[in-house]
Amino acid sequence: MHRIGCRYEDHPRIGRRELLEVGGMSLVGVGLGDLLRMEAQADQSVQRRVASAKSVVFVFQSGGPSQHETVDPKPDAPDTIRGEYGTTQTGLPGVNFCEYLPKLAARTDKFSIVRTMHHTAGRQFRNEHNSCHYLLHTGTTALPLGDTNASISQLRAGRISWPSMGSMIAYAAPTAPQVGLPAAVELPRGYLMKYPGRGPGLLGPKYDRLGVDLAPKCNAKDAGGSCPNCYSHDDPNLDAERAPGPGPKAWWDNSSCRNPDFHLPNLGQAGSISLSQIENRTALLQRLAGLRRGIEQADRTGAVLAWDEYRQQAMRYVLAARPGKQNPFDLTQEPDLIRDLYGREEWGQGFLVARRLVEAGVRMVQVNLRGWDTHQNAFRDLKGKLLPSIDHCLSGFLDDLADRGMLDETLVVMCGEMGRTPRVSPISANGKSASGEPFTPGRHHWGDVFPCWFAGGGIQPGRIIGRTDSHGGVPESDTYTPEDLAATIFHCLGIGRDREFHDAAGQPYRVYRGMPIVALL
Repeated sequence: MHRIGCRYEDHPRIGRRELLEVGGMSLVGVGLGDLLRMEAQADQSVQRRVASAKSVVFVFQSGGPSQHETVDPKPDAPDTIRGEYGTTQTGLPGVNFCEYLPKLAARTDKFSIVRTMHHTAGRQFRNEHNSCHYLLHTGTTALPLGDTNASISQLRAGRISWPSMGSMIAYAAPTAPQVGLPAAVELPRGYLMKYPGRGPGLLGPKYDRLGVDLAPKCNAKDAGGSCPNCYSHDDPNLDAERAPGPGPKAWWDNSSCRNPDFHLPNLGQAGSISLSQIENRTALLQRLAGLRRGIEQADRTGAVLAWDEYRQQAMRYVLAARPGKQNPFDLTQEPDLIRDLYGREEWGQGFLVARRLVEAGVRMVQVNLRGWDTHQNAFRDLKGKLLPSIDHCLSGFLDDLADRGMLDETLVVMCGEMGRTPRVSPISANGKSASGEPFTPGRHHWGDVFPCWFAGGGIQPGRIIGRTDSHGGVPESDTYTPEDLAATIFHCLGIGRDREFHDAAGQPYRVYRGMPIVALL
């Protein structure tokens, strides 16, 4: 359907909205040709250090995983601190992980852990999702002036936002001109990607990321985990008839999660040119050229300067919708052995798409893993859902990167926006969950300390950096902030400390705000 006031004949069948979205930008202010030109030419005069990584895969554990139930267990603490799980010995002497991470514990020769990441913002900010999302993803230690935890997730006139790490990478380490995808891609559930801090901020929409929706619909209420190993935080414990399934008394219908295979992203298909027509490249180029007048009218800054030179790259964005070997989103091109190695579930497929995007030349891939906000039913869901999935899928991903010789040039980083409280307790003393059962114990928001994983791309493996107190609640050694996390990523990608960018008014800013974590390098 077309908007009121539009004439069908004024619009080519490659929808303008779809074309601009696959360019990683909004409809207002700039044109796709300008984006591609600026990415290809971005400040070539600045001397860059030699990069140890060509790309970064940032694995975001949305909700904040518990340090106690992952890589910093406290087996000698009281049971209200220790929790319900035991430990397993890693490949490092004296270093234990949670007992439900045996595969990762056996692979400490492939990664390092920083146990003492923390937020320095006020307590009202460092223990809340919205604020911590912004702090982590922008690599900063404070919210924009005038924002609160409530306001940071809403549009606000006059806000001066710092760019996300992905947008900064798109600016300072752009993809090669021949790469047919944006510099930063986020997956697998595009419709959920609304958290604060993921935008381009001061850099402007030219450096926005591409969010793609690949996973099938999941009907879990307040969903967590990796389909088909997904769950609802409020799943009943006591009434077996209400277990997830298609039954009439089920708490939710999980039929849609039984086949978790990803679908191809809709990059220019809906309301656009058909895939059979895309085969005629000359015709497609003519259609793209026909968009020039309309985009220039929308772009009131006059930024579209090199359409002819870059329209073939724009065509490759659209071609990403077609199945085949050249499409990094088409997992049917992978042999069964590899798909089994990663895991036939949502997270494993996300990691596999990330590897294929890195091979295609994308600079940053963010894979979002939902469900780590374990306030209730924590020990049931971590043991049965979250930990087995991450143990298998991340292990397969690291093994495959190493086997292909890609780990040395691919930086892998994994963390959540915060950690969890040292003490185990119900979220409400006498409350009940949405399914009507009493709250079971879990851990709650805690920004004073949280772990972060690093592998490949110039990182020295086999290191455990930082020490927390006997309750796992506060650091007892050197601490690191999201600014240092961002600086470490930029350092490994070869982005120099002297690198600057300018806002729309020409005001200069330094890309770096923190210091690389030297103990990792």
